[in-house]
Amino acid sequence: MKRISKNLVLLFLAAFSLQACDDNDDVATPKNLQINNFIWRGLNEVYLWQADVPNLADNRFADQNALDSFLKGYSKPEDLFEDLLNKPESKYPNGDAIDRFSWIVDDYTVLEQELNGITKNSGIDFRLSRQSTGSNNLVGYIRYIIPNSDASGKSIKRGDLFTSVNGTPLTISNYESLLLDSDSYTLNLADYNGSTFVLNGKSVSLTKTVLEENPVLITKTITSGSHKIGYLMYNGFYNEYDDALNQAFSQLKTSGVTDLVLDLRYNGGGSVHSATLLASMITGQFKDQVFSKRQYNSKIMTGLTNDDLESFNERFTDKTGSGATLNSLNLNTVYIITTGSTASASELVVNGLKPYITVIQIGETTVGKNVGSFTVYDSETLSKTKVNPTHKYAMQPLVFKITNSANFGDYTGGLPPTYQQTESVFTYGVLGDPSEPLLNLAISKITGSTAKRTQTDKDQTLPYFSDSKSMRRFGREMYIDSPLKN
Repeated sequence: MKRISKNLVLLFLAAFSLQACDDNDDVATPKNLQINNFIWRGLNEVYLWQADVPNLADNRFADQNALDSFLKGYSKPEDLFEDLLNKPESKYPNGDAIDRFSWIVDDYTVLEQELNGITKNSGIDFRLSRQSTGSNNLVGYIRYIIPNSDASGKSIKRGDLFTSVNGTPLTISNYESLLLDSDSYTLNLADYNGSTFVLNGKSVSLTKTVLEENPVLITKTITSGSHKIGYLMYNGFYNEYDDALNQAFSQLKTSGVTDLVLDLRYNGGGSVHSATLLASMITGQFKDQVFSKRQYNSKIMTGLTNDDLESFNERFTDKTGSGATLNSLNLNTVYIITTGSTASASELVVNGLKPYITVIQIGETTVGKNVGSFTVYDSETLSKTKVNPTHKYAMQPLVFKITNSANFGDYTGGLPPTYQQTESVFTYGVLGDPSEPLLNLAISKITGSTAKRTQTDKDQTLPYFSDSKSMRRFGREMYIDSPLKN
């Protein structure tokens, strides 16, 4: 994977250092303000919307003393971070937010683990919905069970409903404390009687463990008439599993698939590099052509050479990061299942492939995350090299906008499906089964057959509230490595 060029970053940091000497009179930052100073300095340098935040302007503070005076007004680094963002969702929750995805953490070890799919997790991937429009009461339902987790050995499965945790009804005000704050909890299961959700007396006790999720959940081949349809359910773009993804494509290639259904319905994103590899495995005939382009803030983009701009491109490849040859399918059409939980790097695959092959999107409109990040550490280069040893704060701010090779990247409202079908818990089906509604619709478009009717008298679309991936701070991430190697 290409990183921001080392020379570019050094030039840009050198410019900052000269400015800092002029503006701040070489005054050292007090120890009690080191974290706050790091937040301001990092966002001033790399934040995508730096020019739109007055307090991040280069000339906002006359010297270091003036900056320190401003920073002293924040006893919590998290509050400073939020105040330096461009209309964050925490302050603009009703659809007016610009920055929906920047985060800060007080322990970068946890951040690094989550970006590789390592979380403290009971093993249930779930969605939360309001029980009815305007209701403060929530219902949860299981989307899938993570293999080798605590839940994988319990009596709980896809489609199970729950309305209480530890005997307490789930609401919009307590769901985080009930589901996130405890390492052990009991889900109280429920049934739907046609009009309301009713506890059925069943419960499942779950315990969170440190869990590393393999995002390649299902790989199989479905024969339908003259078509051999490959089906791949892929739930996260984690660099550590690039070789496992390549192995899945080896399985599909060996079986002689003629078509591919890529299921990204619950994939919240991850590594840009992994997204590029996936696109290269689907195709294979576009080696070295541009897959995506990144654009940074005006401070970084000003005065760049063609070589610098090239370092912001991702190109189709034929090798994994470990040097293994990709098992590419050389397809000219791909069918991709998406829902309202499909985000960031997943959307990048859809958008990045469109200039090259036919992309048939099945399901629902995606989240609309066309911006990404890298981890910003407290060091001179903002990388993990010579990081400040006095704390473990790090930021994952939005730093770039991404487009495809045709320069299209304006999809903040989401990428709409070619064929619309809303996923409903009442007609869920089994993932990977040809009769599962969204997969069945994809198969019908491949073969020209008629999709099975999935609507029932009790079917309804429950108002979306949240899901287990979006509840994690990095569940909808799109990122590259730090500008410099660690």
